Amino acid sequence: MTTSTSQTTDTTALAVTAVEEKSAVRRRGRRRGLAPGKRLPASRVIGPALFFALWAIASAAGQLDPAAIPAPWTVLRTAGRLWTSGTLPTDVLTSLERAAYGFALGLTAGVVLALAAGLSRVGEALIDGTVQLNRAIPTLGLIPLFILWLGIGETFKIAIIAIVVYIPIYLNLHAALSGIDHRYVELAEVQGLSRLQFIRQIVIPGALPGFFVGLRLGVTGSWLSLVVLEQINATSGLGYMMFQAQNYGQSDVILVGLLIYGVFGLVSDSAVRLVERRVLSWRRTLSS
Repeated sequence: MTTSTSQTTDTTALAVTAVEEKSAVRRRGRRRGLAPGKRLPASRVIGPALFFALWAIASAAGQLDPAAIPAPWTVLRTAGRLWTSGTLPTDVLTSLERAAYGFALGLTAGVVLALAAGLSRVGEALIDGTVQLNRAIPTLGLIPLFILWLGIGETFKIAIIAIVVYIPIYLNLHAALSGIDHRYVELAEVQGLSRLQFIRQIVIPGALPGFFVGLRLGVTGSWLSLVVLEQINATSGLGYMMFQAQNYGQSDVILVGLLIYGVFGLVSDSAVRLVERRVLSWRRTLSS
């Protein structure tokens, strides 16, 4: 009798264990199904490739006015002609140089100001309100004033690009610094960390995700502002090339400039995202 009862108990226990394991597997399966899944190969290129395919199909079918929106092969031929003549390489290098100088200044200013405001109450009182005021003023509206201050040469263009870049970097980095859990600060104090150790071990890892978001916005902003700035008293650059093409009704040249800006923006954003994944490889996120 005792043996039979023991066998029944063991059987029941095994059945319960099996049911629990099946439920656990089912729950894990459901959790796994909520995630976006594995990253598609060359996922950043699929959207642009589809856009160009639709553009080519519509052009071949005669659904687009060639004078307003030339076919992709027409734009490519124009780009080859401009490159062969030497005009396009000069304009591309000039635009890259302006964007690089402005981005470097904006990146430095954004990081320094965010660290000063995020790590010090005095710094926050002196800096944050001023930056928020600057953010509320349309940056491109500062162009006439900067021309009066800095002249109409290259300096004011680089200054405007730097302002466009530093604002998103400051905002996101400052928000990341302010969002660090205070319990980590208390833990650092208990562990007896110095100020430098606290910044290196707690502040920098905690603020890096926000910094990279601001960096991506700053990179994009440098290209967006460059389109406008290169149409003001410029003798070279992609924006100047597009402005001249507008005067002569050359829509294919305008599209060449827009496509190059788009490629620069996509490549630079992808580069920042690649660095972000490498630096923050310790994180487990949906995009991992």
